Amino acid sequence: MSEATLVIRLGYRGADFAGFAEQPGMRTVAGELRRALETALRRPVELTCAGRTDAGVHALEQHVSLPVFDEELSLPAYRLMRSLVALTPDDLSIRGLYRAPEGFSARFDALARSYRYRIAASEARPVLAWDHAWWYKGSLDAEAMDEAARPLIGEHDFKSFCKASSAEGKPTCRNVSELHVHRVMEAGEELVAIDVTGNAFLHNMVRTIAGTLVEVGRGHREASWVADVLGACDRTAAGPCAPAKGLTFVGVKYPRLTLSPWE
Repeated sequence: MSEATLVIRLGYRGADFAGFAEQPGMRTVAGELRRALETALRRPVELTCAGRTDAGVHALEQHVSLPVFDEELSLPAYRLMRSLVALTPDDLSIRGLYRAPEGFSARFDALARSYRYRIAASEARPVLAWDHAWWYKGSLDAEAMDEAARPLIGEHDFKSFCKASSAEGKPTCRNVSELHVHRVMEAGEELVAIDVTGNAFLHNMVRTIAGTLVEVGRGHREASWVADVLGACDRTAAGPCAPAKGLTFVGVKYPRLTLSPWE
């Protein structure tokens, strides 16, 4: 039996999903995609994703992998793409199909994952950013937030930024290679963007980093406070968990030449 791995580059608007992972009686990204693939391939499938997202979180570059066998290896990309687009709802986008070696895992072979958290900091209600940004009704000092974020870069114990129940008895060290807060213009609206890349992330980690940095941006805390939060290794030391809808999974990095277009 010949085997390879099908990798799907996936995007979705998270508002109407109860997260990526399947849950009984809930509408999930994995559930919708699995049903589409089982119809297209005419067999049961098991999916592995680059990083599970919570309810309400969006994705542009989620990657999902599954093994494929024998005659499935010769399925034309255009036919499979057309089938999956037809079988999936309009808040889920099949953005690309790739081939990887047998045994490849979208989760375990990922070298880094990237997220963007968007904040519409204004008294005016956002227009086009409404569904994918946190509307903070006031002003934020993005420069102070960027300064406050610097101690979080590198390998640290991020227990302070993890949902407390998820951290019990589990390792909480992660390596954040990039973390930058800056102003961006998207579709005519100015937003504060928090861009973060790391080898992996804890439950609610990016959203708690965002909520903590906003405490600095709004002037309630000094920039030096964030380093103290990190050192405390205690979730109660950090700021609030920012709303899910402001978070988007924007990318994942794999070893060079691992993925090739499905043709």
